Amino acid sequence: MKLKLLYVFLMIGICAISQNGQYIDSLEISIKNVSKEKKLQAIVHIPYDQFVGNISKSEKIINYGKELAIELTDSLSLAEIYFKLSQISAYKDQSEQKIEYVLKAIKIYENLGETLKAGVAYGQLGYSIKRNDMDKAFYYMRMSIKLIESTKDQTLVDPIYDNYGTLHLLNKNADSALYFHQKSLVLKKQFKDNVGLGYGYANLADTFTQLKKFDIAKKYIDSSLTIRKKLNDNYGIAVSYTHIGDINFAEKKYEKAIQNYKTSGDLAKKYNYQHLEKYCAEIITQCYLELNDYKNAFNYNKIFQALKDSATNIQTNTRVAELQIEFETEKKEKEIAQQKEQLLKSELEIKNKNLYALLLSSGLLIFSLVSLGLYKRQQHKKREYLNQLQLKEAQTYSKLQDQRLQISRDLHDNIGSQLTFIISSIDNLKFLTDTTNIKLKSKLLEISQFANTTIGQLRDTIWAMNKNEITFEDFYSRTLALIEKAKLVSENIHFNIENKITSKIIFSSIKGMNIFRVFQEAINNTIKYAEATEINIHISENKNSITFLINDNGKGFDKNTTELGNGLENMERRILEIEGEILINSEINKGTSIKIVCPKN
Repeated sequence: MKLKLLYVFLMIGICAISQNGQYIDSLEISIKNVSKEKKLQAIVHIPYDQFVGNISKSEKIINYGKELAIELTDSLSLAEIYFKLSQISAYKDQSEQKIEYVLKAIKIYENLGETLKAGVAYGQLGYSIKRNDMDKAFYYMRMSIKLIESTKDQTLVDPIYDNYGTLHLLNKNADSALYFHQKSLVLKKQFKDNVGLGYGYANLADTFTQLKKFDIAKKYIDSSLTIRKKLNDNYGIAVSYTHIGDINFAEKKYEKAIQNYKTSGDLAKKYNYQHLEKYCAEIITQCYLELNDYKNAFNYNKIFQALKDSATNIQTNTRVAELQIEFETEKKEKEIAQQKEQLLKSELEIKNKNLYALLLSSGLLIFSLVSLGLYKRQQHKKREYLNQLQLKEAQTYSKLQDQRLQISRDLHDNIGSQLTFIISSIDNLKFLTDTTNIKLKSKLLEISQFANTTIGQLRDTIWAMNKNEITFEDFYSRTLALIEKAKLVSENIHFNIENKITSKIIFSSIKGMNIFRVFQEAINNTIKYAEATEINIHISENKNSITFLINDNGKGFDKNTTELGNGLENMERRILEIEGEILINSEINKGTSIKIVCPKN
């Protein structure tokens, strides 16, 4: 009771001096001269809306709380600290840490028999993995609702309903999402939960946006933003501008959407909400593409790629999956252990009735233990073999990478420098030759242009050689850069590009390079020969393949009377090499269309 009274006193003191997001600073002052136990309880009870207001400061003091909980062997407080660290990791876009912390919290809650808290943590786990495994996300969320509802505590089931509705919305089931969001909103109003209302109104805005009821969506997000500004909720304010941007994007009001996404992105960067900053950069890229502003699209795509860090994400997603498997395996092993314990109890009861049954059971137990020992030994040998195999593969891969780097350096340092010297020498010859010798000057200019083109192709080849595989995002960035260069030499041609790719696609370096070369050849041919004023590029996908369509409104040619040049033959050869299909159609005065279809990965 004394501890609870002290906690209430500390919280009143903090609230009295905390203004404009200075809650954590006030807390540090208030607990400075109290015991470790009281410091720990004050940290454990930091309200959600306060610690998300300043992630960096909150993380520091909550990690201090973790040290205290471990030192004091306070398991329940340690679980609460892990739960808070999981939420902080979510805002910092640290997937592996987020999952690891919430799993640690769940294990402690279950060991302590804390059904309600375990239910809340399962809800956090389900919501955390929604981008990686939607089926598992629904499974854990349903488990969360079942556990919490069994305790009859509606105050904690309310946010779970809200997040469950969000899963349904991501699964393109707006009606189910609306049902759970409204169910949650009733409880929020009943408990006068202003922080929760801010989230609830925002989620309803998202749902009505997907239903294309934009006027209703705007009313809900305006209400959410008003509440969050009154609470000085930094994260909530940043998210609200993202929701407004989403509505603008759905309405195809791309300039307004960019303005709101930039506001949200700036706030996210200021307060270290990395997942939100990454999302804003990605959607701003799409907005600029819709506006045909390829320069800004290219710039924001670079920001998005930097935040995304594809290689790290692949490793992180793998580790997240491993953590889930370890968690599920541990639970199954625990259930098996409980079943064995029950079996031993049953055998003990049978002992008093039948000695033969006891001997038989003992024999079975010994056999099981021996089998388990042999199985463990076999598994250990298998793991050793796999580790050795992985080590050899890693060493082989390292040698191949070293060879690639050496070859690319030789190409750059030797051939690249020699081509540059040739260009410089040709430029000097232009000034030394007779100014009236037009034919000679034309030939020198032709050689210089050819050498420049060769250098460009050499750089692209080095780019491909330095990569074991090329992501679609990397390929797309390269294509945007190619279009920007083309626009500099062909001011009269208007480019339109439409990208419908949403899944993760990875090309081999050869495949990515071949497709890029075909793009390059098609655009160059159009600029040189077609006399076109417009080039349209459309990229789409289905389950198994990706399609590239390039067409122009140029003068075209008759395929029946015109022999295919080396350029078109090279395009066909490159696509056939990667097991793809290419279709070239052209009509006089109606332009040319090139369609490429190839397997995804």
